[in-house]
Amino acid sequence: MKPQKASIAHNDDSVTKTILPASIALELQSWTGSNSSGRRDGRCPALSNSWFLGAASACLLAMSALTGCTSPESRSQPIRESASQPPKTQPTAPPAAATPSQQPTSTPAPLVNVDAKFPLNEWKPLFDGTSLSGWKATEFAGHGEVEFKKDLKGSPAIVIEQGAALSGITYTNGTPKMDYEVSIEAAKLLGGDFFCGLTLPVGESFFTFVVGGWGGSVVGISSVDSADASSNETTKFMKFENDQWYRIRLRVTQKKIEAWIDQEKFVDLERADKKVSMRLGEIEESIPFGYATWQTSAAIRDFKLRRLPPSDSR
Repeated sequence: MKPQKASIAHNDDSVTKTILPASIALELQSWTGSNSSGRRDGRCPALSNSWFLGAASACLLAMSALTGCTSPESRSQPIRESASQPPKTQPTAPPAAATPSQQPTSTPAPLVNVDAKFPLNEWKPLFDGTSLSGWKATEFAGHGEVEFKKDLKGSPAIVIEQGAALSGITYTNGTPKMDYEVSIEAAKLLGGDFFCGLTLPVGESFFTFVVGGWGGSVVGISSVDSADASSNETTKFMKFENDQWYRIRLRVTQKKIEAWIDQEKFVDLERADKKVSMRLGEIEESIPFGYATWQTSAAIRDFKLRRLPPSDSR
């Protein structure tokens, strides 16, 4: 709104001035020499009127600037989308189809009817003897290569090469979690530590049967009551030769975990009041069903499994 204007007469001079706030007007009157009776105090009328005009103009300019700065109309308002207009979005192109080199290297494990795949008391092969079908290399850091050998010492085998630490394979299909038996032949080819670390389920938990660990001779389960294979009630010792096949067999039931190497029984663990679990660390990559080595090359063959009746605890 524009300031109001009025004509104010001082003696013989008629000038048009902007009406100012009372406090400012009184201050200007004191400077121009007008007293309460309207008389001047002997100052020069021309000088007083000119000074009054200049001071009033300066005040007017200052007030206009302040009014402009604080006027609601002059403030910048945030930009808002109209309520009737939907938000604008940039169109996106559909994802390009993957080229053969971009296709995933592995697919999720298919759902398996375990009972149908493993009929009671029937041995079923986990290694078909012709390929690595059903298996994948476990993603251990610095792991050795895994390959299928059509003829290794007279028979087909899976070979796990020595790695920086752990190397191994993981089964990609379903298996029983309880009441089953596993059998495998394994040979140490090169290295000085365990050539068999067989990770298996026990109910909703898991464990690893270690053969030839801690320098090459420890046999046992990792872990029992949080103690690993080198320091629990399953710990045993055996010397293992290179390039020799050993038959390894495990049985997992509601009552026990049992293990044999060739004809000798090494583990007979009553599960009651025992906590059976995995050793913490990278070996957990073998879950749910896997085979691993530690800085050792190994070969495996004749890998098979059979499902047992729930009441079978022999």
